[in-house]
Amino acid sequence: MSIVAAGPTPFWYLTRSAGAVAMLLLTASVVLGIVDFSRWRSDRWPRFVTDTLHRNVSMLALVMVVVHVITTVADGFAPIGFQDAVIPFLSPYRPFWLGLGALSFDALLAVTVTSLLRKRLGYRTWRAVHWAAYACWPLAMFHGLGTGTDASSTWMLALSALCLAAVIIAIGWRVSEATPRGVGRSLAATALGIGPIALIVFSAAGPLGPNWAARAGTPSNLLPSSGSTVAATSTAQSPSLAAPFNARLTGSLKQRASSESGLASVELQMNMSHGASGTLDVTISGQPLQGGGVAMTQGSVALGPSGDPNLYTGHVVGLQGSRIVASAQSSDGSAMRLDIDVTPDQSNGSVSGSVQAQRSSNA
Repeated sequence: MSIVAAGPTPFWYLTRSAGAVAMLLLTASVVLGIVDFSRWRSDRWPRFVTDTLHRNVSMLALVMVVVHVITTVADGFAPIGFQDAVIPFLSPYRPFWLGLGALSFDALLAVTVTSLLRKRLGYRTWRAVHWAAYACWPLAMFHGLGTGTDASSTWMLALSALCLAAVIIAIGWRVSEATPRGVGRSLAATALGIGPIALIVFSAAGPLGPNWAARAGTPSNLLPSSGSTVAATSTAQSPSLAAPFNARLTGSLKQRASSESGLASVELQMNMSHGASGTLDVTISGQPLQGGGVAMTQGSVALGPSGDPNLYTGHVVGLQGSRIVASAQSSDGSAMRLDIDVTPDQSNGSVSGSVQAQRSSNA
């Protein structure tokens, strides 16, 4: 058995990337839809090109949303099922913000189905349903900001700002070209001014504000502890480490070799977040393997809050590739089983992954 560099579990990365790509494609679809509705064309860009591109981008957006849904459910970190993708506001995980995503998905499905049946439904019915496509974009935007784990990251804020700017420019151009100039145009212009401000205010007070995970409706067992005093020997005073919990892991990897014994050890020093707060250290010793890693002869674990990193100590009971199974126990007899999946990157000495903790009768 060995711990070696391995590809990451794809679901967590896929659901984030698929969601971001879907947002970009929905933005492109809205912009192309506005251009197509305005019947804009030129000698170098005939209208049928816009129409075809709009249809293809919309279909690709639907595909990416489906990938986003499937990988979210498959990831298993949050209690989200396939029904939550189509039935809004019933999920135990951030129900309102996840519900907005479900509404956006439902509207996109309705537009796709009616587009495929356009000849049977008639143009007027199809056009009425097709207007729902424009509702997909703001619903998806608020869904991403409300539920996305990357909502406060620089790259995601930049992507959201880019999408917002593209839609504002497209709508602004459409309003400026519209005739006649009347109340409808004035209302649209007012909405263009108020909409971005409202989105910025929401982002500052919501996803970028303090304690957003709890305020958004994240189940308590997925929340890290905050504002509590952690006792050194009592798990009752350390709710962030009360099993069961799931948490993300990030940290460093070091491999050391002993010239005297010929053995080597791999040390993983990791921080827990998104479900539990504290540190988790794993040390695995054994015969060194060619290409990195060791064939385990023994292994130890220690985890706890920042003030007491050795609140739980124990040993590794199983190791297969990058999957580690361990048992740990505190001084008061509380025990837990740890299922750890890690992705070492030996090129820069970093490690990432996840840990799932379950209560155990003995360690």
